[in-house]
Amino acid sequence: MAVSSRKRRVHGMLKLYYGLNEEGKTVDQAESLDPCDINGPHFDPEVYLNKLRRECSLGELMDQESCMVKQIRSLDSDMQTLVYENYNKFISATDTIRKMKNDFKKMEDEMDCLTTNMAAITVFSARISGTLQDQHAQITKLSGVHTLLRKLQFLFELPARLNKCLELQAYAQAVTSHRRARCVLQQYSHMPSFRGIQDDCHAIMDKLAQELRQKFRDGGSSAKDLSECVELLLQLDEPAEELCDKFLTHARSLSATPTAGTDILEFIDRGCNEFVSSLCLVIASYQELFVNRPQESNLAYKNIPQMAVGKLHAFVDSLAARYFSLVERRIQEEKSVGDNSLLVRALDRFHRRLQAVAKLLPGSAVPSQGTEIVVRAARERVKQYLAALQSFYLDSLTDVRQALAAPRLGGSSAGGGLPELLSSLSASILNQIKTVLASVHLFTAKDITFSNKPYFKGEFCSQGVRESLVVNFIKFVCQSSRQFCESAVDRGGSTPPALLLLLSRLCLDYETSTISYILTLTDEQFLVQHHSPVTAVTALCGEAREAAQKLLNHYVKVQGLIISQMLRKSVETRDWVNTIEPRNVRAVMKRVVEDTTSIDVQVGLLYEEGVRKAHSSDSSKRTFSVYSSSRQQSRYTPSYTPSAPMDTNLMSNIHKLFSERIDIFSPVEFNKVSVLTGIIKISLKTFLECVRLRTFGRYGLQQIQVDCHYLQMYLWRFVSDENLVHFLLDEIVGSTAHRCLDPAPMEQSVIEVICERG
Repeated sequence: MAVSSRKRRVHGMLKLYYGLNEEGKTVDQAESLDPCDINGPHFDPEVYLNKLRRECSLGELMDQESCMVKQIRSLDSDMQTLVYENYNKFISATDTIRKMKNDFKKMEDEMDCLTTNMAAITVFSARISGTLQDQHAQITKLSGVHTLLRKLQFLFELPARLNKCLELQAYAQAVTSHRRARCVLQQYSHMPSFRGIQDDCHAIMDKLAQELRQKFRDGGSSAKDLSECVELLLQLDEPAEELCDKFLTHARSLSATPTAGTDILEFIDRGCNEFVSSLCLVIASYQELFVNRPQESNLAYKNIPQMAVGKLHAFVDSLAARYFSLVERRIQEEKSVGDNSLLVRALDRFHRRLQAVAKLLPGSAVPSQGTEIVVRAARERVKQYLAALQSFYLDSLTDVRQALAAPRLGGSSAGGGLPELLSSLSASILNQIKTVLASVHLFTAKDITFSNKPYFKGEFCSQGVRESLVVNFIKFVCQSSRQFCESAVDRGGSTPPALLLLLSRLCLDYETSTISYILTLTDEQFLVQHHSPVTAVTALCGEAREAAQKLLNHYVKVQGLIISQMLRKSVETRDWVNTIEPRNVRAVMKRVVEDTTSIDVQVGLLYEEGVRKAHSSDSSKRTFSVYSSSRQQSRYTPSYTPSAPMDTNLMSNIHKLFSERIDIFSPVEFNKVSVLTGIIKISLKTFLECVRLRTFGRYGLQQIQVDCHYLQMYLWRFVSDENLVHFLLDEIVGSTAHRCLDPAPMEQSVIEVICERG
């Protein structure tokens, strides 16, 4: 036997005995035709033994015998176990079969008894039917007469019943009773007795209708009583159109309008609880009475539902318009932008409650009008937040100006706190923008009912928040910054130069990183989808860079003007013809160098150094006397005489033709060297123009030589190209010598001694 057969469970022995596989199907016969298959049905012992004797040795035969003995013992043990396990089941099955035989025998006896009883019942039923057969027709007739008498009794008692209901104000019961008898009285109105009853009923019902109309006109009842009154009048065939008008007129007084509350949420709550709830109740009652009521044959031709729906829409629209005007007026009073959640919750509740009107009155314009109010409120809120941001920015600038005016920043070390001011200003503006975006984001929160409207998913995010709020504020920052350069007051120098420098750096930072960060934050927070055209980031960055450039240019002009004013006054207020021989550098030149150094420190706090051209080794020693160039040597030699001015002018003009042109008011770059270069160009150009308007004596020329040499000693280190300073100072000395009555230059060694001592 195969090894797998020995591992079968005991309960599979029966299947194995009957030749079934694990699925309960018969094993294919082709697999068991072998006579040597000990497990097959065609097993032949003789053939199997002959095969073993031929193929196996004695040891193998003895092993095979031992294996068979073990298998036989195992099978005997398994069969014995199987018999023992199923013995109790066989006993139980025998008892069950025996009990079933007894039960079926008892059931047969009961069925026989039931059959006997049914036969007796059938006999008794036939006997009763035969006995009552003669009286059945008479009983049916008497029953019909009894029913008719009850109806006649109801008709005869109807006037008294109606009067009693009228006294007790049981109008509904009276109308119901009359409706039950109306058809019968109408059918038999040709009979005098019935005609009398009908006339009495008509008179009573006319009186009842009059009382109902009076009650309807008087008002003061609840909506339920009003509905009951209208229902009864309709059942009494009152004109439906007139009842609609009266119902709506009366309902107009019942629908309360909201009163002012302590805050917007309480106001909306009162409006929803008083007005909207009353309006919904009126709509439901009206529809139940005039629109959804079953059409009776005598009312079908009046087309009540269509007429009633038109009147209801007009009524709801007029009443809602008055309510909406109050709501909008109250929303406009919400000016505070500190906390936006109260307004959003109020608008959400307002929009949510109006959906009840949409369900009760399909096709009504009220819900869409309510949504428009919410949309307008959101737009107005965005405008308020924009105004708040603009106000915050202007207030921040005021704080910066006050900080700049403080002694700590206004002294000789002016600008020492500029990086802190810039960082504080930029951080406060960015935090305020984030706070505003968080407040506005409440309009698109998932738990807000109107946030799933198309406007709040599209236009509000892209055009409302991104464009109207964020982009407009960034443009406002740039425009308001440019105004410091454009207004006449600021051209006069009322704006602190440090503020111009700080704002130029702020706009430059906006161009490099802040604008991109703010717009990315807005797009991510509001999931902005640019279906409509929006302002590109590059356009805003370009505007910010333009503002930064204008501010920096204006800063250079203002600082140059300040130094130029000192130089101009120093030139205009001195008698250069009768001055004494110079012994010191003038104080104004020292002040110019000090102010330039202070400006250099101030600009260096916010801007990088910049690129300079290579300096010569003797930059600080270069002289600016009348002998500093070959052309000037030839111009101011001892042979110079007043009779030869044309020759010197000609040589000077020829030299200028071949000199590099200096653009004094050219735009500056965003670095310290470029800014200082622009300021020094303006200052020295002013110095040159003032010198050209004066006449000098010998000592005046020498004083200018000393001043220019002192300026050259210090100013060359601030500019990008020292040749620029050399050229302008050269022009100043040359122009002074040209306008000198007695051009006798001072010795260079004396000039250097005076400047070093100064």
